[in-house]
Formats: sequence, C-alpha cells, structure tokens
Amino acid sequence: MRGVSALLTRDRENIRGYEEVENEALGLPEEERAELAQELLLSLDSPSEEEIAEDWLLEAHRRARELNDGTVQPISAEEVRREAQALLR
Repeated sequence: MRGVSALLTRDRENIRGYEEVENEALGLPEEERAELAQELLLSLDSPSEEEIAEDWLLEAHRRARELNDGTVQPISAEEVRREAQALLR
C-alpha cells in the first residue's frame, strides 16, 4: 500500500512536484475539480486484466448454465442484428 508512507519516503523534489500538482488542482473551478476527482477515483477502481478475464469466465459459465437449464433461450446473431438495427432507426 502506497499512501502516506510512500509520500513520506519520496525525495524533496518529488514531494514538491506532488504539492505543485495538488495546489494547481485545488485552484481549478469546482466543476473541473469534480471531473478530475472522478477520473482519479476511476483510475483506482480499475480491475486488473486477470480480474476482468475471471469475471468474463464466470459470466460465460453462468450463461452456459442458464442455456443448459432452459432458463433462457438462445437468440441467433441474425435476430440480434435485426433487433439492434430496428432500435437504431
């Protein structure tokens, strides 16, 4: 975990750079600060490639189980394409 301990171990030049970025960000208008904060938070919440692959594998298993159990009925690619095109008109 980086956090405060990582900041404390940075050399003076990096700390000054951090402070400059922080001061510049705090000087932005409220709406721009909110956008920046959202981007920064989203960058923290991004799953790793391994997590994404695992999630898709779980989803594929769930969908296969639903098809096998008869919970859902398959739809052909052609039917999906027709329905999508109809929505776009």
